[in-house]
Amino acid sequence: MPWLPWAKQEPVDLQSMVDTLRLFRGKFDLGLDYVFGIFDRSGDRLLGSTGLHTRPGGNAREIGYWISTSHVNKGYATEAVSALIKIGFDIENLDRIEIHCDPENHKSRRIPERLGFTHEATLKNRFVDALDQLRDKMIWTMFKDQYEKTAIKSMPVKAFDIIGREIEY
Repeated sequence: MPWLPWAKQEPVDLQSMVDTLRLFRGKFDLGLDYVFGIFDRSGDRLLGSTGLHTRPGGNAREIGYWISTSHVNKGYATEAVSALIKIGFDIENLDRIEIHCDPENHKSRRIPERLGFTHEATLKNRFVDALDQLRDKMIWTMFKDQYEKTAIKSMPVKAFDIIGREIEY
């Protein structure tokens, strides 16, 4: 909760959730932003969410993620981020991927550390948290040449287009 400003509005009513999902889907279909749910193996239970966001502009993306507190430390975020890194570099042909997180969010910052990102900077008082207080923001970056040397490069991932056809890459 402290790291997710939007979470202070939760839970929302069903219509608000439907509207949010439609917004995500519309942006996805238009190539403006890419938000994904993280589900259990059966696909019945939402564990968290991740995204390959277009905020950095150019040929770069930002990966964001959250996991329900009852499912942290089980590798779900690391697995989802690894898949998005592979998709970003191998399918989208990106030059750079960023992860932004609060320096105090130790669980979140361990993910870019573990996956081989470089800590580029810590920006002071750059985002508003769930309590409407200014917080610092770490910026972690991975460039394509770094990715080529990671174990993620050889990780098996299946990706599908909008009508469910597997994307060969």
